[in-house]
Amino acid sequence: MKFTESLKKHEQFTEVYNAKISYANRYMVMYIKENQSEINRLGITITKKVGNSIVRHRFKRLVRESYRLNEEMLSSGLDIVIVARNSVKDTGFHEIESAFLHLCRLHKILN
Repeated sequence: MKFTESLKKHEQFTEVYNAKISYANRYMVMYIKENQSEINRLGITITKKVGNSIVRHRFKRLVRESYRLNEEMLSSGLDIVIVARNSVKDTGFHEIESAFLHLCRLHKILN
């Protein structure tokens, strides 16, 4: 199993945003930037406009779990930022996971 870190600082997120490599679907937007290491770093953002803290934390947990279950199929050495859209309020795990995999296919990071 690969080791995954989180993006935590604003500067790290800004670097990924400035790379301007992104794809979107109904539930989320995924930004990708290559880093100079062997590990992936994952960052998840969701605004207060989407919902209260329960909705926001639930989305983060579902995305982290989707990533964890499919981590072996992903390429290494990437910074990945996922931004939630308003339509994630009433979605379940399977919709989030399929949206995540759809964006991974668009970015061509699935092995």
